[in-house]
Amino acid sequence: MTEFTGGCLCGAVRYSCSGEPAMAGHCHCEDCRRSSGSGHSSHLAVPDASVKLNGEVKGYARAADSAHMVTRYFCPTCGAALYSMNEAMPGMMFLRASSLDDLEVFKPQMHVYASRAASWDHRTEGLPVFDAMPPGM
Repeated sequence: MTEFTGGCLCGAVRYSCSGEPAMAGHCHCEDCRRSSGSGHSSHLAVPDASVKLNGEVKGYARAADSAHMVTRYFCPTCGAALYSMNEAMPGMMFLRASSLDDLEVFKPQMHVYASRAASWDHRTEGLPVFDAMPPGM
């Protein structure tokens, strides 16, 4: 994959990524729903060393169901969600698919926490569906 880019709504924060996504999926957990303003949040997991970030971000940390801390980062000017870091997966950055300049970079591979999905938030046909987080993730 070639380098891809993204950023926030107002343009104050920009990033470029030269890493290959290790995973891409839709998460239906309560925190992802609430932070996205929708029925789920879509993420690409990439090595954090492969991301060059320009601009100031603000973070909000909260314990996930696993008790691991997840910090969600956003633009302090426009509030757009950009990425998250999960202490259970050091070295990985979870870029929000919604922040990508080219949305086609995101190639979803799964739905997680599908047991918590809203009835109106339909799953992508053909993708694996997990009621919780799959083992090993």
